[in-house]
Amino acid sequence: MLIRRFENKDAQYIAEIINRNFFEVNIKNYTKEELNARLFNEEKVRIIAGYSHMYVCCLDNEIVGCGAISKNWGNIEESILLTIFIKPELHRTGIGKLIIETLEKDELFLRAKRIEIPSSITACEFYFKMGYKYLT
Repeated sequence: MLIRRFENKDAQYIAEIINRNFFEVNIKNYTKEELNARLFNEEKVRIIAGYSHMYVCCLDNEIVGCGAISKNWGNIEESILLTIFIKPELHRTGIGKLIIETLEKDELFLRAKRIEIPSSITACEFYFKMGYKYLT
């Protein structure tokens, strides 16, 4: 297993993984219309990678997951974890945990006094298991 920084050539694979998650996993909490409005393409992935530190997880030279961390609206004391997705067939294998642990070692995480995760309803349980709490 290898986790490395995003490269532009990764955008298509990441968009595919994200969209698969929408329609294979998140569909239980959202309508098709809601998910269609959130679809990712290569450009959207590259935009996120442009303002964040994005990582990809590779297994046998194949991209199987991704995650990013960014300043929260430019605030140097806050960061957000975003675009954390794993191929649906590899959920519950520890890859998501490995990506979170990688993001937690990033400079944008280490200097932050507050971390936020704008998550889908579907992913809330995963983040809770990773030690993150719901905003109240």
